[in-house]
Amino acid sequence: MPGTPGPVADERAGLIAFLSQQHLVLRIAAHGLTDAQARSSASVSTLTVGGLIKHVTAVEEGWMASVLAAPGPRPEDPRPMEERAADYGSDLVMTEDETLAGILAAYDERCRRTEEALATVDLDTPVPVPPAPWFPKDIEAWSVRWVLLHLIEEIARHAGHADIIRESVDGATAYPLMAAVEGWPETPWVTPWRRSEEAQQDQAQQDHAQRDQAQRVV
Repeated sequence: MPGTPGPVADERAGLIAFLSQQHLVLRIAAHGLTDAQARSSASVSTLTVGGLIKHVTAVEEGWMASVLAAPGPRPEDPRPMEERAADYGSDLVMTEDETLAGILAAYDERCRRTEEALATVDLDTPVPVPPAPWFPKDIEAWSVRWVLLHLIEEIARHAGHADIIRESVDGATAYPLMAAVEGWPETPWVTPWRRSEEAQQDQAQQDHAQRDQAQRVV
């Protein structure tokens, strides 16, 4: 996919195309990172590239559960409120036992299922407003169309976060990363990103450690 979505034939195609583009650019922010880099917070913020992708996966999972249950309410979380409260925010944290490959695999599967569902869902179906303090109290439902626009907005916001964090981690910026992923030729304006020698050594050590771990499990 190029740097922008292509022409669209209708509203549904446009919504899916722009959602797919945001899915892509968020994923590209993680291209070439080691696990340690993916869980690295590069500023006073605790946000990380891996944590942001994990968070977007969880957020999209929740919204699509609402879409697929509409016009009824989505199934409630069966866990006690204390457990849910204690777990709040954990989706933003890439833990030491998680790998970037695993987080990306879950993200890719979520994106695939979302785009597949949106091909046929009625955009006018009312989706009940979730019972959260940051949602309006005077609106009972919004449409699937609204939910898609909200997802595009939220993922775009987090993709921007991820771009800034990524640049702070190793200096890589959005277009050189996209050029590397998409196989663009080098031009006077864009040089495709290449992993530094130091990062190559870190990746080799990470791969070796993962192979050792897999052998111990077997």
